[in-house]
Amino acid sequence: MVTMDIKTISKTDNKLIFLLKGIDHVFANTLRRTMMTEVPVLTIKEVNFIKNTSALFDEVIANRLGLLPIKGDLKSFDLESGCSCKGKGCAKCKAIITLNCEGPLTVYASDLKPKESSIMFVYPKMPIVKLLKGQELQIEATVTMGVGKEHAKYSPCLCYYQGYPDLKFGNVKNVDDVVKSCPKDLISTDGKKLDIKKPEDCMLCGVCVDVSEGAVELNASETDFIFVVESWGQLKPIEILESALDVLDVKIDLFDKLLDKAK
Repeated sequence: MVTMDIKTISKTDNKLIFLLKGIDHVFANTLRRTMMTEVPVLTIKEVNFIKNTSALFDEVIANRLGLLPIKGDLKSFDLESGCSCKGKGCAKCKAIITLNCEGPLTVYASDLKPKESSIMFVYPKMPIVKLLKGQELQIEATVTMGVGKEHAKYSPCLCYYQGYPDLKFGNVKNVDDVVKSCPKDLISTDGKKLDIKKPEDCMLCGVCVDVSEGAVELNASETDFIFVVESWGQLKPIEILESALDVLDVKIDLFDKLLDKAK
């Protein structure tokens, strides 16, 4: 049995850094990809332009609308691919948002009016277009739930990882030079011996190795990995991680059943 260990390094509302120990590169990359491409979120999929006399083309405004991070009650939505309407569109898999503005003013995300009460924009003051006097913008947009592997606008986060730094100090002759070489000021000394303050902050640049002429040895762990998850705001990073693990559980169960049938 594989034993894993997880430790939170730091967290904010939209960023989580954690150490996952006892895995390999395959699992690390699978977890990263799952968080970015298979955790569902809401976004604007289609835009119907009733009237647009602004300075921007319809396609430009539609692209901006599609990138607006949207919060909502995900439990009340179905993925279009799995909805009972079979992709025709219904209240279970789609929601409508309208906009009717006339200049002079700047159109913000908060000016869009969702018909579904649970839908809200993560950043209400995100600008969409500036309307001059006499210019108008009237649209009707469709919100759907999707995943990043269908389209990047459905991706809930940026996730990346690196091997945990394994730093060993040998017979370093130019101690002060090695200390000064670290771009993140992580290496300290008592005048003779070297030490690293926060190894989890090391970015594996290898400058200290070059300056020490090989007296410092730096390797990235093959079993322990530092993950960074940066959410766009629709979900908290911990929710993205938990949802990704649920997706992996379902896939593993399905794979296990297929194996049983193949025997």
